[in-house]
Amino acid sequence: MFLDRLDKAILRQLQSDASLSNLKLAEIVGLSPPACLKRVKRLENQGVISKRVALLDQSKFGNCLHMIVEIIMKQDRLDLNESFIKTVRGCEQVHECYKVTGNVDFVLVVVVPDMPSYEVFCQKVLYQHANMNNFRTLISMNRVKYDTKVHIPDEGC
Repeated sequence: MFLDRLDKAILRQLQSDASLSNLKLAEIVGLSPPACLKRVKRLENQGVISKRVALLDQSKFGNCLHMIVEIIMKQDRLDLNESFIKTVRGCEQVHECYKVTGNVDFVLVVVVPDMPSYEVFCQKVLYQHANMNNFRTLISMNRVKYDTKVHIPDEGC
C-alpha cells in the first residue's frame, strides 16, 4: 500500500489527537475539508486506521501495579503456544503480550491494583497453564515512557 506525504501527515495528526475535527485536520495538513475527509475514509476502509480510542489517565482510577512477566514454556509447540495466547487474550489483566526470541518465550505486561490481585492472576492464569514451565516477574517502579504512536516512515519501509 502506498501512502503519500499527505496521508502520512493525516495519520501523524490523528495519532496525536484523534478528536480533531475534519475542518481543523484539513487546515493543519493543507487540504480542503472534502479532500481530507475522503483520504481519512480511504485510510479507514483500507484498515490503516483500525479504530479511534480515548486514552485514559490510570491515576484517576486509583493505584495500580504494572508487572512485566517473562514466561518460559516447557515445550515450543504451535498448538500449546496458541492455547496460551488464547488464554492471555481473554484475560483483562494482560494489557500486552509478546512472543519473543531468546531465553523466554513470552513477555506480558500485566496491570493489577495490588499484590494480592497479582497473586490471584498467577494462580488462575499462569499456574493453570499446563505448558508453563517458569515465569519471572519484574515490578515497574515508574513508567518512564509510554507512547501509542506507530512509527510512520518518511521513505523506504
